[in-house]
Amino acid sequence: MCYSSRGEYTITYYSDVVQVEILGLPDTLAARYIVLTRRMVVLGPNLGEPHTKAFAGGLFELRLKGAEGIARVFFCTLIAKRIVMLHCFIKKSDKTPLREREIAEPRLKEVKHGYA
Repeated sequence: MCYSSRGEYTITYYSDVVQVEILGLPDTLAARYIVLTRRMVVLGPNLGEPHTKAFAGGLFELRLKGAEGIARVFFCTLIAKRIVMLHCFIKKSDKTPLREREIAEPRLKEVKHGYA
């Protein structure tokens, strides 16, 4: 987990598995994740395109591009300046696959409302 002590944002993970998957991304994608999340801690979750994109219902994606390809990390925001990373995947087509959103959306509901 990445914590902040100066009134900045805090990044947490839906589960340890999500954190391990993100940190297990190929090197250039993991490096890009680290760079962008450091910005998010200071500037907030809305980095704007091409770095972040909003979906309906409070779901957002962090957009990672590197030499090994493209990855996406779904996240949400909570009160008290918390950003929760919900799900990550390597992107293999132009559009975000529905099955990936179908993993992230119940997690979003659980985190925001306390149920799956």
